[in-house]
Amino acid sequence: MARNPSRPLSPHLTVWRWGPGMVVSILHRVTGGALSVAGLALLVWWLAAIAGGPAAFADLAAAAKHPVGLIVLIGISWAFFQHLLSGMRHLVLDTGAGYELGTNKSWALATIVGSIALTIALWANILGAGA
Repeated sequence: MARNPSRPLSPHLTVWRWGPGMVVSILHRVTGGALSVAGLALLVWWLAAIAGGPAAFADLAAAAKHPVGLIVLIGISWAFFQHLLSGMRHLVLDTGAGYELGTNKSWALATIVGSIALTIALWANILGAGA
């Protein structure tokens, strides 16, 4: 089928340049899904461990202290902070503020840096309290 040169091309990934706003928007969707699935699974496991008694809770605690368990917990906490900060950014954008390119880019980068900083602060506090 021949393309009609008088009709405009539809925008697609080869037309748009990737920017922090696009990355944060996609991360917002991904972290929301991850929190829904992994967070709910962890919550159900935790509630079942509480209901199951001390032995079941000890198994949960042992899994959480394992290196893979720590990676999962750190990942869930990062996803929470990223989703929270990105949601706050979207809330401000819904008021009509922050659509200037420089401001939008700065706020998008701030959500990424902020989520990493908050995750580090949280886990430094948790792991430091256990020492």
